[in-house]
Amino acid sequence: MRALSQMQEYLVNEFVDDYKDGLMPRREMMKRVLRIMGSAAGAATILTSLGVKAEDAMAAQATPPATPAAVARSPISVPEDDPDVTGSDITFDSAGVVISAYEARPNPAPAEPAPLILVCHENRGLTPHIRDVARRLTREGYVALAVDLVSRDGGTAMYEEADIPDLLTRVEPSVHVADFQAAIASYASDTTVDVARVGMIGFCFGGGITWQSATLIPEIKAAIPYYGPPPPLENVPNITGSVLGMYAEDPDDFANRGRDELDQALAAAGIDYQINVYPGTEHAFNNDTGPRYNEEQALVAWTDAMAWFSEKV
Repeated sequence: MRALSQMQEYLVNEFVDDYKDGLMPRREMMKRVLRIMGSAAGAATILTSLGVKAEDAMAAQATPPATPAAVARSPISVPEDDPDVTGSDITFDSAGVVISAYEARPNPAPAEPAPLILVCHENRGLTPHIRDVARRLTREGYVALAVDLVSRDGGTAMYEEADIPDLLTRVEPSVHVADFQAAIASYASDTTVDVARVGMIGFCFGGGITWQSATLIPEIKAAIPYYGPPPPLENVPNITGSVLGMYAEDPDDFANRGRDELDQALAAAGIDYQINVYPGTEHAFNNDTGPRYNEEQALVAWTDAMAWFSEKV
C-alpha cells in the first residue's frame, strides 16, 4: 500500500467521515480514495482500517444523481456583480510556472494602499465559494487573492471535483507555499497594495497550507487557518506573525488530531497565537454551500477573524 503523506491521510479521513455521515455517496468516496491510494487494493486496505467494511467499500453502486449547484446561504455572501468589489481572474509567475488566481479589490480604490489577504481554498480547488470569501474580505477593505493551487495541472475548471484532492497532494506542501510566496512578490510594484501588511486565511486543506505558510513566509503578519492539519512542529518557532486557529468542537473531526501538541509547541515558542473552538460545530462549518454549515458559529468565527486581521495586519 502506498505510504500516505500527512495531507493525504487527512483527506482520506475527511472523505470517510463524509461517507459515514451520509454526506457523500459510497461511489464518490471510493473514487476519491482510489485517486489518492493509486490502487483498489490500497484503497480497500485503508478503508477497512478506518471502519469501512471491505465488501461495502468495493461494492458496486448505481451512479448517484447529479449534485445540485452549490448556493451561497451566508448573509454576508457577496455576489459577483457587487458594485463595491472589482473581481477578476489574473495570473502571476511562480518559478517559471503561470499560476492563476481570483483577485478582488475595493471599488473605488481606497486613497491609501490596501493590505493584502491571501486565500487558500479547500481540497475542491478554486470554487465559487472561495471566490465569494475573497469578495467578503474586500468588503472589509482588503485586496484579496485566492490562488488556484491546481494551476500547475491546468486549473480547477479542467477537472471533476473528485480528481482535485489527488492533484493537490501529489506535490509537497512547500510547493503550494512557494506559490503564495510568489503571489506576494507579484505585488511588489503595485502601489495600490501594501505588501508590508499581508495576511492569509485558508480552509480545510487550505487551513493546513496556511499553517505551513505561516512557518515559511515571514511576510505574513497574521494567519487564520480554519480546521487544517498542523505544520511540522519543529517549524513552529519559525512563525514570525500572529496566528488564529479556528476549529470545530466535534472530537471526531480529523483536523483536531495533533491540535493539543500544536498548542503546546506554539506556547513553548512564544508565538502570538490563539486557538478558538466553536461550540456545536463540525468540520467545514464555515462553508455555507456545504452540508455542515453552521450559520451562527460561522458568523461568530468570521467576526473573530476580521477582528484579528484588523489588529494584526
